[in-house]
Amino acid sequence: MVQKTRHFKKDEDRIMPKPKTSTGQKNLIAKNLIELRKSHHISQRILAYKLQLAGYDMDKNVITRIETNKRYVTDIELKALCEVFGVTYEELIDGKSPLTPPASEN
Repeated sequence: MVQKTRHFKKDEDRIMPKPKTSTGQKNLIAKNLIELRKSHHISQRILAYKLQLAGYDMDKNVITRIETNKRYVTDIELKALCEVFGVTYEELIDGKSPLTPPASEN
């Protein structure tokens, strides 16, 4: 049996592994997205609808895959979610309001 060796034309042709968090998650917003969505009392389907009305091509399956950490999130999707929820990138990614001091400072 002869094994085939793939020859790369250029370095760009090499497949690079996609980054994951130290815990193996594919995105940093899953938990915060769920919390935001629930605090606004909307379903995944309604969120997808709001995103589509805002001009973003995201359906319920995309939302589900992001929330279950089965999907990477693009910069455009981050922007869309921030716009729809009226939050900053920091709030979406870290779950913290940039204007709210840490609990130890209160």
